[in-house]
Amino acid sequence: MQTLRNIISRYMRHVTFLLVAFLLIMILCLQFSHEQKLAQETAGETFYQIGQLLERNQQELDETKAAYRQTCLHNAEAIAYIIEDDPSVLDNVEELRRIAEMMEVDEIHIFDTTGRIYAGTHPEYYDYTFDSGEQMNFFKPLLTDKSLHLVQDITPNTAEAKMMQYSALWSKSGAFIVQIGMEPVNVLKATEKNELSYLFSLFRVNPHANYYAVIASGEIVGSTDLPSVGRHLADIGLDLDAIAGGTTAFHARVNGVNSYCVFRKKNGNYIGRVLSCHEMYQSIPPITAALAVCLITIALILSHVVTRYMNLYVVGGIRSVNEKLHSITQGNLDELVDIQNSMEFSELSGYINRMKQSLLDNNKKMSYVLDKANMYIGVYEYNRHMKRVRFTRHVPRILCLEPEEAEKLSSDYALFQSLITALRSDPVDDETNVYSLNDRYVKLEELNKDDEIFGVVIDVTEEVRRRRQIEAERDYDPLTGLYNRRGLEIRLSALFDKPETLGCYAVIMIDADNLKTINDTYGHDAGDVYLKEIAALFEDFGPKSCVSARLGGDEFLLFLYRYGSEQELTDTIALLSDLQDNSFANLNGQVHVPLQFSFGASLTDQPADYETLMKEADERMYENKRARKASGI
Repeated sequence: MQTLRNIISRYMRHVTFLLVAFLLIMILCLQFSHEQKLAQETAGETFYQIGQLLERNQQELDETKAAYRQTCLHNAEAIAYIIEDDPSVLDNVEELRRIAEMMEVDEIHIFDTTGRIYAGTHPEYYDYTFDSGEQMNFFKPLLTDKSLHLVQDITPNTAEAKMMQYSALWSKSGAFIVQIGMEPVNVLKATEKNELSYLFSLFRVNPHANYYAVIASGEIVGSTDLPSVGRHLADIGLDLDAIAGGTTAFHARVNGVNSYCVFRKKNGNYIGRVLSCHEMYQSIPPITAALAVCLITIALILSHVVTRYMNLYVVGGIRSVNEKLHSITQGNLDELVDIQNSMEFSELSGYINRMKQSLLDNNKKMSYVLDKANMYIGVYEYNRHMKRVRFTRHVPRILCLEPEEAEKLSSDYALFQSLITALRSDPVDDETNVYSLNDRYVKLEELNKDDEIFGVVIDVTEEVRRRRQIEAERDYDPLTGLYNRRGLEIRLSALFDKPETLGCYAVIMIDADNLKTINDTYGHDAGDVYLKEIAALFEDFGPKSCVSARLGGDEFLLFLYRYGSEQELTDTIALLSDLQDNSFANLNGQVHVPLQFSFGASLTDQPADYETLMKEADERMYENKRARKASGI
């Protein structure tokens, strides 16, 4: 059996050799009539690319300058802040140099209010002023306007004529001026990209072609022919008047060599490409027509032969593999790939079959691992291009599926997706990605990427129940089932974090009357019953939202909220007055006693602090209790 490489190599060598020969001969045949046009098009494309590069490089240069200016100013602001925070660094040159190194600046100069340098990283500049040079004079307006933040263009500095960019501003306290200097390395690099020598180096594809940049006077200011730089066009044999008059493509003798020249005008100057005629025409043969016809015929025949063998050995095999893979991606993992066109296809078939078997084994492996960890975790996977769903054996158990139902869902991802959607329709409050399923709790998380869905389901029933039991013991009063003080604090904090959802609301403080009398007369068990009966009155009180709590002993609290108006809320609170003197408690099924309590309310529809409302309600509750005692109730 031949290898695919040998099959393709043997036939493609023949075809390539003949095609190359055909192309070369055809190029020789056509080159004579089209070479000049090609030279003009090549030159035009190069000139256009140079123009585009100039524009792009200029934009990059402008952006780099702007970014560098902003960085320079930000560094000055940061250093001013550092010095103000620790003024002692002004007396320590080494510390200032450390700050400069940390901020990646080259110079720091500190000016006093008269514009004189008295501190900085370079003591040799001390006593320089804003009048010490043109570069320094740029910052003199700072002396009259402390709000200025000045950034100077890149310019030689006063002392060394070194290219620098400076920025300066007043400290926040106005005690001194901070000036920093940075060498604009990135800006200078971006500037170099606009130099003609750099641009020409990018486009010198043909070593026999030379490029020239010429100013309006005829002087050559840039060229790949370095000896020509600085000379006049006439010195190398070109006529400036002809170029200026509109002759853009012509033959000329340049530096003693017959050449074909193409020039274009760019922003008042000229860019040209010069290629020797010898290089353009030397390989054109005199006779090509008959040979071209023969080679075309041979190429067509060989192309047919190569295509036939490519279809037989390559395209046919690839088509067979694709058909098998398509069937597998549709979920038919029982499909066997067995392409024997060549050794490579035989190996490929084996790899695909082993990969497919590995996918089938993954579910078993994952279930085995999870079993060993004693964890009820299920994993499923499918994509929208295949119909089947793959999942581990714990998935049916966690999702409460019968074997027949699990088999049906595994054969159609749309049905399985509907099951997942239904599960998500019943989320568990205060839990993340946890949903209720029958009498159990299931945690579900999915990763969706490029239509590939990978999901994990976990049975968290015991965990949720245990957590809820802990919360109940922590946040609820064991006697009445109402919130205790801790639970009330958590609940009210959550509600008051979103005051816009409260509407009209009220805090009502309630105190059970006669509890001590009940305890002394009938015993503490009867007192507990008395408290439970009162708690039953307050649980879910009113037509709207309600939070009820036992604060301790005989103290209760009601929080009513989401009422549409204060009048509606006031009418609901008035119901408590009816309950005060018209309720009874059945103690141990034998004794009926009046179920009495005092209350006070504080209501509002504006944002408020619930602790303040509790104090107001508590005061009003005591007023109510005193009034009831005074009236003999």
